[in-house]
Amino acid sequence: MSDFDRLWVWNDDALAGALGWYRAVALNRKPAKFRIARAIPLGLALTDASEEALWAELERLTPAFVAKWRALRDGAAEPAPPAPAPTLLDLCAELAQRMLRHCNFCRWNCRIDRSPPPGKTGAKLGACKLAAESRVSSHFHHPGEELVYRGTMGSGTIFFTSCNMRCAFCQNGDISTDKDNGVETSAATLAAMAWLLRLEGCHNINWVGGDPTIHLHTILAAIALLGNGFVPEKRALAAALVTRADRFDWYEPAMRNGSYAGAFNAPMLWNSNFYMSAEAMRLLRLLMDVWLPDFKFGPGRCAIELARTPRYWETVTENLRLLRDWGEDFTIRHLVMPDHVECCTRPVLEWVAREMPAAPVNIMDQYHPDNFCDPGNAKYDPRYAALARRPRRAEISEACAHAKRLGVRFEALTHEKQRLGFLA
Repeated sequence: MSDFDRLWVWNDDALAGALGWYRAVALNRKPAKFRIARAIPLGLALTDASEEALWAELERLTPAFVAKWRALRDGAAEPAPPAPAPTLLDLCAELAQRMLRHCNFCRWNCRIDRSPPPGKTGAKLGACKLAAESRVSSHFHHPGEELVYRGTMGSGTIFFTSCNMRCAFCQNGDISTDKDNGVETSAATLAAMAWLLRLEGCHNINWVGGDPTIHLHTILAAIALLGNGFVPEKRALAAALVTRADRFDWYEPAMRNGSYAGAFNAPMLWNSNFYMSAEAMRLLRLLMDVWLPDFKFGPGRCAIELARTPRYWETVTENLRLLRDWGEDFTIRHLVMPDHVECCTRPVLEWVAREMPAAPVNIMDQYHPDNFCDPGNAKYDPRYAALARRPRRAEISEACAHAKRLGVRFEALTHEKQRLGFLA
């Protein structure tokens, strides 16, 4: 039994039940979803088909994928061998490229063609302030995520720059508000980052930012490479290490850390603000093994006033319901903000208790004034003076007490860092 499998947190029934698939893939007992998609052949040629035809093919093949995934999850079937290309995995990557031409990755639905015009440089910018390029700020073995994700070897985290929200207090404001932060990164370099992190022992590949949604085309292209036998050459590894933020020479890559049936294997973790379009969700359903949605604002005007984000509540709750209905593995994060327990924390917890009472929730007390809310920051805006402090102990206590009254399953994730020792 591995140290990851012996983590005390798996003794919690809520977490063990909610993350069974993710845990099995992390331990290489099951193939990641991208490996399942790689086993389903297409009935059309990718390059010749219209986007409408590609979506119809995705709709046709999704039930077959779900049936294979559920059978594997329940232990009733062996994985199918890889199918001849093109496959459902390639279809997901191609559809993301088509979407980039009229970008509808997120709920802004700005419909901007972010791809460079043929034979020319430059392109129009979407609401995310990006064209086609994806920039990575850093990647590393993240030791600070929840224990189910960081485990004993860290979460293989890849931080993208820029975001589709404008949170005034963003604690990653340096990368979320600066579209030129980091290094422009190709799908091949991104795949090399993921490949190396996993073989060094990371328990997952953690796509985060900023927000990863606006980089959907590059991420899905990288996952397609990983599913199609990608092994990085020295040049690709050198390019990947440019944004490495920890001591990569501390880790010894080994295929046993990320291999199933002789091929690369890694659980894919979508760590996002969840302000995504329905189309993006349909693609990610076939490739993400576990989800880490951020559920920050209540149904009032807080998302507009603090993050300049319309339709936030409707979008996030719609996407969370999809996770529930699809039977996905996920945990929810909620950040308690000063003076926002009544308008945000209470309605978020009440919605979770009503709509998905079995969902594990992390009630986070890590808020600190940053970005436009930090009086010591040159970007400080006095409009956000109410957020220029940490939450009071009474606010955190009230959030946890309300969750307890509602029966929300929050204790294991919320209080795990107060427990000494990682292993059972």
